[in-house]
Amino acid sequence: MRLFANRDYRRLFGAQIIALFGTGLATVALGLLAYELAGPSAGAVLGTALTIKMVMYVVIAPIAAAYVDRLPRRTLLTLLDAVRGVVVLALPFVTEVWHIYLLVGLLQAASAAFTPTFQAVIPDIVTEESAYVRALSASQVASTMESLLSPVLAAVALAFLSFDRLFLGTSAGFLLSALLVLSTRIPEARPSAHTRVGDRATAGIRTFLRTPRLRGIMALNLAVAAAGSIVVVNTVNYVRDELGGSQSAVAWMLAASGGGTLLAALALPRVLDRVAARTVMATGAGVLVGGTAAAVTLVAAGLTTWAGTAIVWALIGIGMALVITPTGKVLRASVEPNAIPGAFAAQFSLSHLAWLITYPIAGWLGTHVGFTAAWSALAALAGAGTIGALLLWPRHDGHEAAAGPVAPVPGGRRADRSTLAKAA
Repeated sequence: MRLFANRDYRRLFGAQIIALFGTGLATVALGLLAYELAGPSAGAVLGTALTIKMVMYVVIAPIAAAYVDRLPRRTLLTLLDAVRGVVVLALPFVTEVWHIYLLVGLLQAASAAFTPTFQAVIPDIVTEESAYVRALSASQVASTMESLLSPVLAAVALAFLSFDRLFLGTSAGFLLSALLVLSTRIPEARPSAHTRVGDRATAGIRTFLRTPRLRGIMALNLAVAAAGSIVVVNTVNYVRDELGGSQSAVAWMLAASGGGTLLAALALPRVLDRVAARTVMATGAGVLVGGTAAAVTLVAAGLTTWAGTAIVWALIGIGMALVITPTGKVLRASVEPNAIPGAFAAQFSLSHLAWLITYPIAGWLGTHVGFTAAWSALAALAGAGTIGALLLWPRHDGHEAAAGPVAPVPGGRRADRSTLAKAA
C-alpha cells in the first residue's frame, strides 16, 4: 500500500496506534478506579473527570493551534507524549477522588495540545490528496480498532491482574509513542495566514461559523457526544449495578460499542468514494438518535438484558463512525492549506465542547435522578443535533467531499467539477 511506503507516515501511524491502545486501557481502568472509590456515585465522578478533560480541550487546543507553526513540532509532540506517560504512572496511587481530578486535568492538558498538532502534521507528510484521504480512513480505523480491542485486552488482563496495572500499559504506550515521533522527520509548519495570536487562536472557529457545512458539523458533534456519553460514562455503573456484571464485563460491553464502530469504519472508505459525505453523516446521526431512543426504552421498560444492551451499544458505535469518519475529509476540503491546522483545532475544541455539555448530564443526572431521565435528555440532544445539521448544512452546498483535488470557492468552500456534478 503506497500510503505505508511513506516512512514518516508509517512511524507516526505506529505512534498513534500505540498511544491509542494505551489510552484505551486507561479509559477502562479509570472507570473501574472511579467505581472503587465512589461505588454507586462512580458515574458522577467519571462525569466530572471527563468534564475536566473537555474543559482542557476546549480552552487549550485553539491556543496550541495558534502557536503550532512557531514551535518545533517533533520536539513538542515528543515532550507532550512523555508528560502524558509520567502523569498516568501516578493514577494507580490515588486514594481520593480529587486526586483523579488533578491528574486527569494535567493529562488532558497535554493531550489537548498534542492532538491538534499531530493532526496538522499529517497533511504535511502525506501531500497527495488521495493518499491523505486514505490516511484519514486509516486513522479512523486505528481509533475504532482501539475502541474494540482495548476493552477486549483489558477484559483478558483483568482476569489475571488488578485494574491499576492497566495504567502501566498506558504509560508504556505514551513513552514508546514519544520515541517513534522523535524518529520521524516532520517538516516545519506552513506560516499561518494570521499574525496576531488572538486571530490565530480563533481563526478556525470563525471559519466554522461562516461556512454552512461546518456549522452542520458543529450540530453533528452534539449528536455524537449525546450518544457517546451514554457508553463512556454510564457503562460501568449500568453493567455493575443493573446487570450485575464483573469488571471484565464492563470491558466487554465497551467492546460491543467498539465492534459496531469498527464494522462501519471498515466499510466507509469505499462508500465515501460513491456517496456524498453529507448523506453518510446524516445517516449516522439518524442511527445515533435511534440508538439513544433504544437505550431509553431499555431502562424505562426494564428490559436490561445483556443481549439487548450489547445491540444498542453496537448501534451507537456504528452511528458514531458514520459521523466522525468523513469529518476530516470535509474539513480539509473547506479551507486553504495554511488554514488546515486551525480548522482541525477548531473541530477538536468544538466537538469537545459538545462533550462538555453531555458528560455532566450522563454523569451527574444519571447518578442523582436515574438513567431514564439522563438518557432521555441525551436522546433529545441527539435529535436536536441531527435536525440542526440538516437545517444548517444545505443539501446542495457545492461540496460533497470527493476524493479528487479541490479548489477554493467563495464563502470559504472548496469544490471541483466532479464534486459539483455529484452535488447536483
